[in-house]
Amino acid sequence: MLSIVMPVLTGCAGETKPDVYHQSLLEDLPFVHKMTVQQGNILTKEEVDQLQPGMNKRQVRYLLGTPLLTDFFNSDRWDYVYTIRRGHAPEEQRKLTVFFQDDVLVRTEGNVRPEPGTVTAAEPKEIVVSVPDYQEHKGWIGRGLEAVGIGRKK
Repeated sequence: MLSIVMPVLTGCAGETKPDVYHQSLLEDLPFVHKMTVQQGNILTKEEVDQLQPGMNKRQVRYLLGTPLLTDFFNSDRWDYVYTIRRGHAPEEQRKLTVFFQDDVLVRTEGNVRPEPGTVTAAEPKEIVVSVPDYQEHKGWIGRGLEAVGIGRKK
């Protein structure tokens, strides 16, 4: 009896299921639209260049955002990962790992590295905005009410 039941039970376990997420053959054609997909923390060169050893955790979190990965057992390591896939182009991946010692930034690793010398002091630029004088535009209801003496006049 056991020799009959065992092959039946193990036969079901060896069955391969079809891949639900298998790409369509039409998906690689150039006229098929593929959306841009971004995931993780956006890491710009300007933000990463502002990182400096000696910054505390709050300053780093303010600058780069909440890390995507934090180790429960090692709170002195934060991992920032950003991936973007633009249409049919290959996926780009940016990784940055920051290490702290006594809540102070000591070093960084990854394929996005800070270059502190490239940070330029932001010069305050004077912006002049000219605002035209206010001109009231009344609709036909407002003009009608004013004509019969109900609307407000200037």
